[in-house]
Amino acid sequence: MSFDNVCKYLAEQYPAEFVRWLLGVEGQTVKVLKTELSLEPIRADSVTFLQTANRILHLEFQTEAISKPPLPFRMLDYSIRLKRQYKCPVTQVIIFLQETTSEVAFTQEYQDETTIHRYQVIRLWEQDSELFLNNLGLLPLAPLTRTDSPERLLAQVAETVAKIPDREQQQNIAGCLGILAGLRFEKDLIRQFLQEEIMQGSVIYQDIVQKEALKWARLVINRRFGEIDSSLMKRIDKLSAEQLEALGQALFDFSNVSDLQAYLDQQNA
Repeated sequence: MSFDNVCKYLAEQYPAEFVRWLLGVEGQTVKVLKTELSLEPIRADSVTFLQTANRILHLEFQTEAISKPPLPFRMLDYSIRLKRQYKCPVTQVIIFLQETTSEVAFTQEYQDETTIHRYQVIRLWEQDSELFLNNLGLLPLAPLTRTDSPERLLAQVAETVAKIPDREQQQNIAGCLGILAGLRFEKDLIRQFLQEEIMQGSVIYQDIVQKEALKWARLVINRRFGEIDSSLMKRIDKLSAEQLEALGQALFDFSNVSDLQAYLDQQNA
């Protein structure tokens, strides 16, 4: 499961709160920038670029220290591209979500024979939980912060989520919390504190379910029929999670691609 994608969602939904946390500035208009940079396009699911009045905040969320290319070099590469494209100072922060002893999580620079490039590293397990408990956009990260009693902290976060008055906002925060808490807690314990129907109503939860269903449908189709026409695949990509689940079951009754074509035609009827 892509835990860093959940963090990316939070940073892009609540950019001002991340800017306040990491840059210590308030009251600024924050713009979420696209993740593709000029020159050779470079994309990463875990990357978020936030632009304030006079600075770019580059956030990199990580659950693992292993990366190709290595994280320190990636930070140098991004910094140069960002400065070339936006012509303003860049603050870079790698946020490690899960506790690790890897040297990479304690390294804050890239260095070779001619270059030294510095960036910031935040290890969530060392952060004071109070800051996260008092900020809605940071709340799902709270269970991963410093605490003497992880279960009590999770219960406190769940109580705060339960008090969010806006139903849609509550669902989305709960969905993010349920996923990120999985980095520290067993699923059964998470279910004790969070209502599953609330988590399932979140957009991030639904997106994950849809992607998993699509992945399963693609796998079965490739095994049954090999590579199929791209136009058929595009139609399958547009199906909802429920439709994909139904398709996954129906696929075992199909004899050939024509059966798949007929099934999709029926769905569109």
